[in-house]
This record gives sequence, C-alpha cells and structure tokens, in this order.
Amino acid sequence: MMKKSDFYYELPQSLIAQHPSQKRDCSRMLVIGRSSGALEHRHFYDLPDYLNPGDCLILNNTKVLPARIFGVKDDTGARVEFLLLKRVHDDDWEVITGPGKRAKPGTRFTFEGGLLHAEVLDVVEGGNRIVRFTYDGNFYEVLDRIGQMPLPPYITEKLEDQSRYQTVYSRFLGSAAAPTAGLHFTEELLKRIEEKGVRIGYVTLHVGLGTFRPVKEEDITQHIMHSEHYVLPPETAALINETKQNGGRVISVGTTSCRTLESVATFRGKIEEAEGDTDIFIYPGYEFKCIDGLITNFHLPESTLIMLVSAFCGYENTMHFYKVAVEEKYRFFSFGDACFIR
Repeated sequence: MMKKSDFYYELPQSLIAQHPSQKRDCSRMLVIGRSSGALEHRHFYDLPDYLNPGDCLILNNTKVLPARIFGVKDDTGARVEFLLLKRVHDDDWEVITGPGKRAKPGTRFTFEGGLLHAEVLDVVEGGNRIVRFTYDGNFYEVLDRIGQMPLPPYITEKLEDQSRYQTVYSRFLGSAAAPTAGLHFTEELLKRIEEKGVRIGYVTLHVGLGTFRPVKEEDITQHIMHSEHYVLPPETAALINETKQNGGRVISVGTTSCRTLESVATFRGKIEEAEGDTDIFIYPGYEFKCIDGLITNFHLPESTLIMLVSAFCGYENTMHFYKVAVEEKYRFFSFGDACFIR
C-alpha cells in the first residue's frame, strides 16, 4: 500500500511561481526519460526537438470562467463572495460562498449594482450552495464584466494580464482552474510543431477546484476523487487511433487531457468519441491504456497530480526528478516551469 506521505517532498516557498514567465514558451522544461530516468534541462521552446513526425499532441481547450464575483446580501447589505464551481442546469450553479453562513436557502444577493442577482436554492454536501442567477442578456458576458479569475490559493500576487491564465487555444468556457500545462504554448510554437509533421487534437475537460483538494487519507486508495465533465470529439478519437496504428506517440498535454483519454480508452488502446463525467484516480499501479508521453507542470506534494505522474514515470524516477527540480530552482505549480516525460 502506498501512503500519502510517500509523495511528500520539501519545497521552499520561494520556488512557488507567483506570476507567469515573461513569454509563455520561455519557461524552463525538464525532459525526463520514462524508462531510463535520464534528465535534460531545456526550455519549452525546445519541445519540437523531442517530437517526431507522426506523433500527436492532445490539448485541453477548456476556458477558465472569471468565476469570482463579489456582491451584497439584499436584506443586510453584507458583502459576500461567490466562487462558481459548475453549471448544474440552465441558470442554476454550484458555488462556494463566503461567508457561508449568510447564504441560507431563500437568501438573495445582488452583484455589481444589479447586473446580476442570485437566490440560494439549496445547501449541498460539503457546504457548497446551489444558486439561481437572474440577469439581462448573456450570462457569460455579464460574468466577463464583473468576474475575476479564480487563481489558486498559493498565488498571492495580483495577475495583471488575465489572459495569462488562459491557454492560447482555450475555446469552451467551463473551468474553475486553468489546464496549466498548456499555458506554455504560443501560436508560433504550435505552428512549428505542426510544420514538423506532428498533429494536434483537442479534448475538453472542465477543470474543477477539486484539483486543489488535498488528499486527507494516509491510505491513498481511500481518497474519493472529484468528478469533472469531459468531451472527446470524433475527430480527436480518429486522430489518436490513426496515430497508434501508424506507430506514432500520443502525447498528453496536462493531467486533464491524460485523465480524459484514460477514462475513454479501452484496454486495447482504442478511443471512441465520448462525453461524460470522470472521477478517475490514477496512482502507481495503474496500467496506462492510451498515452505515450506527458507534458505537465510540477505539482504540490502529496497531491493526486504527483501521484498520476508517479504512475506514468515510476515512483522512484518521479521523486528523484522532483528533488533535482528543487535543487535546480525550477519554478513550481500553475505559473511554474514544465516537464516532458517521454
């Protein structure tokens, strides 16, 4: 049995990136041999050097909602913050409220002088609320006007350019957090990759805040994974199957793309178009069915994400290259540097 504490490593606070690199693809990239454990220190713009014609990259094209909104309680004027987690139905959303005790069923709130109104319908497990929003026009346009990006709790500095918490290929609104491995790509880099004969496909997985939820149980098999909605379109399924048939590699950009592909793949590695919710929890011992390579950032100690990386790269390899990354002062977490496990 693997324990949560097996995935702990010492990380100086100074290595937690508080802002993006000056240019997206200028972040550093640690290249790791999956079987050999060999390490190379490069930059993300060097990625095409490690890709072969006939490979494919699978990217998550979800778009982050400006999901933090601030308003007042209608009857008292007390200030409140909502963090939108996911759309439940039409204009009903699951949200985190703060302070929570002010948000009992029937309570009404107003945001930005009346651009948006909300009524609490229910309190669900964990203390989150189901609320119904009312507004004029398009909900997402209203949200764009009044909302702020929901940066992770370990980022304490203000983000000056909100677009830096979106990938350049983000398309479908729905995430409460960015698929951060994709933040390193530029339009120019994607073009260079395609010019090399590498094909690019997209999945959509709307990232929930559960991605930051700590593992509480020491026996990791007892951890209950959060559920996230995904879409794997037919053209992406066809691309993956063709790549496999022709001997190319399927390289997942991020743990979210990985979880989507592994949720859909059969044990023969075949992919079909699919849409649904996944709560797949990947940790050492898992048998990968689809991906051959993984591009990802450096993750929190004892998190489900470092457990996924350990399952793909091997536990000893993973803990070793994390130790090296700390020693070499790589930048960690959402705005940090990348690694490519190949």
